[in-house]
Amino acid sequence: MQVVKESTSSMRIGAGESRRMMESVYERVRFLVSGNAVVVFTMSGCCMCHVVKQLLFGLGVGPTIVEIDRDSAGKEIHALLFQLAGDGQQQPVPAVFVGGKFLGGIETVMACHINGTLVPLLKEAGALWL
Repeated sequence: MQVVKESTSSMRIGAGESRRMMESVYERVRFLVSGNAVVVFTMSGCCMCHVVKQLLFGLGVGPTIVEIDRDSAGKEIHALLFQLAGDGQQQPVPAVFVGGKFLGGIETVMACHINGTLVPLLKEAGALWL
């Protein structure tokens, strides 16, 4: 398991800098997601995030975990995940990526687990070998 943490820093930024920062955050997220079989974006202390992590650990997966509330770009990552989550039906965290693709949040992960499609997805992504 890899937990990605950064300290928070406060700084004031203008509109142009904010746009560049969002592009940088997008590139960082894209790099993490494409370079790891499973990536989970979480908030420390979130019970649903804990459930997803425990499910993956129980299946033998060692996901890369990014705790966005402990990351210097956490607000921007949260905004990006909110866009990925879509129409507001899902909370943006936990956000699970498998094989470089956005799988979804707690509802999607649990549905995949229950219907038997999660393990094949994890195997295909190289997160499980058995």
